[in-house]
Amino acid sequence: MRTTAAIPVARRISGFNYAIRNIVAEARKVEASGRTVRYLNIGDPIAFGFATPPHLVEAVQRAVRDGHNGYVPSAGILPARESVAGELTRRGMPMSADRVIITSGTSEGIELTLTALAESGDEVLIPSPTYPLYTAVLAKVGARPVFYRTDHTNAWLPDLDHVRSLVTRATRALVVIDPNNPTGATYPPDVRRALIEIADAHNFPLLADEVYADLAYTGPVPPIASLCPDAPIISFSSVSKAYLAPGWRAGWMAVGQSERLDDVLAAIKKLADGRLCSPGPMQYAIPAALDGDRSHEAGFRAALRERAELTTSRLNAIDGMTTVPPTAAFYAMPKVNLPPGITDEDYVLALLRATGVLCVYGSGFGTAPEDGFFRVVFLADPSQLSAIYDEIGEFTRAFLARG
Repeated sequence: MRTTAAIPVARRISGFNYAIRNIVAEARKVEASGRTVRYLNIGDPIAFGFATPPHLVEAVQRAVRDGHNGYVPSAGILPARESVAGELTRRGMPMSADRVIITSGTSEGIELTLTALAESGDEVLIPSPTYPLYTAVLAKVGARPVFYRTDHTNAWLPDLDHVRSLVTRATRALVVIDPNNPTGATYPPDVRRALIEIADAHNFPLLADEVYADLAYTGPVPPIASLCPDAPIISFSSVSKAYLAPGWRAGWMAVGQSERLDDVLAAIKKLADGRLCSPGPMQYAIPAALDGDRSHEAGFRAALRERAELTTSRLNAIDGMTTVPPTAAFYAMPKVNLPPGITDEDYVLALLRATGVLCVYGSGFGTAPEDGFFRVVFLADPSQLSAIYDEIGEFTRAFLARG
């Protein structure tokens, strides 16, 4: 007898959420109604007219033409690993190529590492707001995210006392995203040192998400490990953002030289073997990026700074809304003073349906729904952003007037 009963899926999938892309389903409905949607939900510079540097494109084309289209070593090609090691060493994090793994973007490196470190019943300290990949992966491996506060009244800096209070025997890692997505914050040296000291003293790794390190408006941010190279720090980055090639999925992770991390490195390499390798031809872009011409970076940073200043001034001029000025990357995290009983998701969905402007609600990044945060990606042309902010302002005044 045939049955039409639904085939069950693993229970852990119920905890796997990724608001940045999940909200696109609502945008598709709005488009189906005939309204144009302006997508300010995903940080993809290519979608907004920025171009991958030609010498990176040439490096990948050359690799394909030269026949580098088969499997590569699971840890990545040696020239790419050597370039990452050299770059980090120059910036103050001593590194050897045998402790570098090339990954399918920073995301895969994070997933490999959390899979190696955490299992059911374990805890990982992550910032709130956070990049939602962390909560999604932890749901997948059965571990529990424990959120530490970052304070929007203090430039979105971590609440260090709160971080310390959350450490338990179940803590397996401390995640630090600096420069930060979703807030656009950067952390001063004293805060960075304090975070290192917490991980070092309790003997768990600090996972340093540093994909936006070259996109601080005042210039590149050094690796956090440069402040204490002997601490148990694992650094992650890619060519996705600063080198304008997000679709290539060419990233890397570098496991600090501390012997305390040797078993972690071995476990990550074992997991990397199981997925064979990350895309081979794109790995040839890594030496071109890290050892080649970087003249595009100054112009890109200047463009981002202009958009950040416009975003801050325009959103702060809206009654009932406040925005902390970003200092890096292309994100801002405004706060709307919502009426009682209204959530950030209510606001964002109403904004989408009324104007076609798509942002992401703050609770998708781990903030409380009633706090009224949402994330804006400000990569669009300034004239387009200005028009969008006019619409956000008009909508917000009407939305808050309704109570």
